[in-house]
Amino acid sequence: MNDKQDLTTGTISKKLIAYALPLLAANLLQSFYSLMDMLVVGRIVGETGLAAISNASMLSFIINSVCIGITMGGTVLAAQYKGAKDEHGQIEIIGTLFTVAFIAAVLVTAAGLAAYRPLFRLLHVPAPAMEDACGYMKIICYGTIFVFGYNAVCSIMKGLGDSKSPLYFVAVATVINLVLDLLLVGPFGMGTEGAACATIFSQGISFVISVFHLKRKDSVFDFRLSHFSIKTDKLAAILKVGLPTAVQMASVNLSYLLITGMLNQFGVSVAAASGVGLKINTFAGMPCWAIGQAVTAMAGQNMGAGNIKRVQKTTSTGLCLNLLITLIMVLLVQIFGKQLILLFTPASPEVLEEGILYLRICCSVNSLVYAVMYTFDSFAIGIGSANIAMFNALLDAGIVRLPVSWLLAFPLGLGYPGIYIGQALSPFLPAAAGLLYFKSKGWKNKRIL
Repeated sequence: MNDKQDLTTGTISKKLIAYALPLLAANLLQSFYSLMDMLVVGRIVGETGLAAISNASMLSFIINSVCIGITMGGTVLAAQYKGAKDEHGQIEIIGTLFTVAFIAAVLVTAAGLAAYRPLFRLLHVPAPAMEDACGYMKIICYGTIFVFGYNAVCSIMKGLGDSKSPLYFVAVATVINLVLDLLLVGPFGMGTEGAACATIFSQGISFVISVFHLKRKDSVFDFRLSHFSIKTDKLAAILKVGLPTAVQMASVNLSYLLITGMLNQFGVSVAAASGVGLKINTFAGMPCWAIGQAVTAMAGQNMGAGNIKRVQKTTSTGLCLNLLITLIMVLLVQIFGKQLILLFTPASPEVLEEGILYLRICCSVNSLVYAVMYTFDSFAIGIGSANIAMFNALLDAGIVRLPVSWLLAFPLGLGYPGIYIGQALSPFLPAAAGLLYFKSKGWKNKRIL
């Protein structure tokens, strides 16, 4: 592919930025799906629809985290085989990943359809928002195959050094999603279900375009049926990285789902405000994620090539970039927080007040600590130590976020602000653990090929 990058040579900072910028744009556009759902539904349906999508989005994030986690194994393995210049290994990894992604999509779809309504009851979704949340989630579950397929294709492209093509795919889909959101939620009166249909249709378009692109370009994978098989050694390697990464992402998103359940107990306005605040905070963190993804791919290729010093330099450079860009994003959110919240719900002073409080607490100094945590997690995944990132996620979600949020909100009587404080404290322990692992010597002899 002409867009493939060799990340084992050249100036590290330039390579990281050049690789990360298309990823950032693609991530922003992909997240624009759910953002448009919330913007359009919030303005047309109101805070009830906003609360419904806020709750449904938490569950869909868990589905996406399983998908992204598993396919991340493909990114790391493709990067390491490319670094080792092993085309046969690349072919077997791609065929195995595509087959596993299809099977996983079917299983996740079935599980999601069976579980969403009972889960919403357990999470105390406000009664006025329950049916809207269920209608939205049902449609999202049926579209899981497109999410898994698209992420599988793009994970391979990223591992091979092509971070630009996913940007083109998602740009087309974003325009389609925007048009359909405005039509289906508004004139067609489909409400939250219309927003879900728009999201799934546009994700399907992304998947189809990505497959045709990979097939047409000069790819090592030729899409012969015989190549769509599971090679047990490649499956083991993918799962060695993918399963811990999936657990890492799912545990964090599950904790957010349970946090949403806690917040639901304080009423529709708090549920809507925290959903809007989380969405803004998510967008503010996207540059950090893009740099992290670049660190993963670059560390993977250099680990495959046996260039340990370049892996270290890549990680330290990525950390500096992440701290700088995160500081800028935090300042922007703190200055323009009110205006950002008003984009979602201009008619609710309660949501505005509670949303500003969320941003003051959850998008502050803690975001800089999160940038440290995410950079070291990305490094660990890239070198094949995804279990370290999983351990850090369990520290973040299970040891700090959930218990501290519950303790502050209920036994200590701080209410929902206590939940916000618990979330803000969550990255400190895993950031320290990630730094200690990076400074250790054990990882330098690690190999997964």
